[in-house]
Amino acid sequence: MGRQPEVLWAQRSDKVYLTVSLPDARDVSVESEPQGAFRFSAVGAQGEHFDFSLELYDSIVPEASKTNIGMRNIICSIKKEKKGWWKRLQKSEEKPAPYIKVDWNKWCDEDDEESDIAESLASDDENNEINGMNDESSDDDGLLYLPDLEKARRN
Repeated sequence: MGRQPEVLWAQRSDKVYLTVSLPDARDVSVESEPQGAFRFSAVGAQGEHFDFSLELYDSIVPEASKTNIGMRNIICSIKKEKKGWWKRLQKSEEKPAPYIKVDWNKWCDEDDEESDIAESLASDDENNEINGMNDESSDDDGLLYLPDLEKARRN
């Protein structure tokens, strides 16, 4: 068994995100099974072998899950079989391994996700009014309206 890379996790109601921090990884292998088994292995920049396996909290859809291999990390987007919020990442109630941490940059609470959806459903007219784009004093060129000072002085 190799070393474990740092793994950051976050969730939405329909997905779990695993971000594996492993710059310049080669020979990346990601396997998952419907009952929640997840396996990762890769070779690091100096040739060291990294791997880990997880028993995820609930069932997943491996065919709908995606892996994006970047220069600094590998992002796995894992589709949940049933939409809903998991209490934790793994089935086990034990404290997670020290290399598994919450990804606060991607984290979304249940009520945050609902407000994001509501905001994205707002019409273009509402968004324009919020951003001041429907303001009569704005110019087509995006310049601010400035009153003619000569005319103002004459009045």
